[in-house]
Amino acid sequence: MKTLERGQPLLSTSLPGLPLWRRGKVRDVYDLGDRLLIVATDRISAFDVVLPTGIPDKGRVLTQLSLFWFDRLADAIPNHVLTSEVARYPEELRRHADQLEGRSMIVRKTDPLPVECVVRGYITGSGWKDYTATGSVCGIRLAPGLRESERLDPPIFTPSTKAEVGHDENIAFEDVERLLGAGRAQQVRDVSLTLYQRAREHAAACGILLADTKFEFGVSDGRLVWIDEALTPDSSRFWPRDGYAPGRGQPSFDKQFVRDYLETLKWDKRPRPSCRRTSWRGPARSTARRTSGWRNASYRRDQARNEEHSSVKQQMDMLVSEMIDKGILFSEARREFEKRFIFRVLQRHKGNLSRAAKDLRIHRNTLGKKLEEFKHSA
Repeated sequence: MKTLERGQPLLSTSLPGLPLWRRGKVRDVYDLGDRLLIVATDRISAFDVVLPTGIPDKGRVLTQLSLFWFDRLADAIPNHVLTSEVARYPEELRRHADQLEGRSMIVRKTDPLPVECVVRGYITGSGWKDYTATGSVCGIRLAPGLRESERLDPPIFTPSTKAEVGHDENIAFEDVERLLGAGRAQQVRDVSLTLYQRAREHAAACGILLADTKFEFGVSDGRLVWIDEALTPDSSRFWPRDGYAPGRGQPSFDKQFVRDYLETLKWDKRPRPSCRRTSWRGPARSTARRTSGWRNASYRRDQARNEEHSSVKQQMDMLVSEMIDKGILFSEARREFEKRFIFRVLQRHKGNLSRAAKDLRIHRNTLGKKLEEFKHSA
């Protein structure tokens, strides 16, 4: 079994005995028969090239954000998630918990549609380039005089081809109708715009602008299903609302800053570059915390423990100050505190000496002697 060291990025998974269905730019997908196991690695891609350096915990952030959005928007369209709890996985998967915990999900199989459903709520990125050249984006004529990063009302549906390797290409809605049929094309457009609008409203309430995003869909038993990932920094542009101003590029909570750095290099956008100078975790985790409240599990535990200790310390400081002000001697305070503490533990265990002694981490006989002392000093 492949074991991960703490802080080491997971660049690829190794699950012996399980058939690898495909290895994408970021996700490794395993065939479980009528289901799939999707594992989000720590690989990062830009300009459709997988970079050689990974980002620790990136896959966990992506997975937890997807799970949040799949759950929050489940009433708009069914999604493919069956479970993400490793404890409920089959035994042959639980053996690989170190590679799967927090970054994987078991999903139902669907027939994926051959288009990526992109929704733009702001004019930026490749959409801005198309607009400045033609005045249109994916065949949609926009108003003249728009500035870079300007908000689009209503948002626009700008689909593209889905390329496993190489570059996706923007296509017109008429092309989607030819690929999917008029009815299905209209359905994916409508649900994409609905998902984007609801996500944009929630993100804005959290201080984040959702500039654009892409959705992928599949069909299961004739029903449209939301698949792949959901509103992550890999599939969306997130901007801080504070400081937003059209007419320029915006600071980013997604991987746009990686693209910006790569644009400064003499690189032909073929596999080779390293992003060792960049750190993806800060922007991505900021997005996760603001939109979904998610934090890394170990971070959450440490934060809760620190907050609890801080609260107890503050209360103790206040109590000590009050006791000193009232002239209570240290020996009296110590005896009274010990007495009350022991009686409270006994009360919790309904007078059971053995259980109380275990909680207090003293011998049962020692506890009995202390109770006798308290009785005589009362």
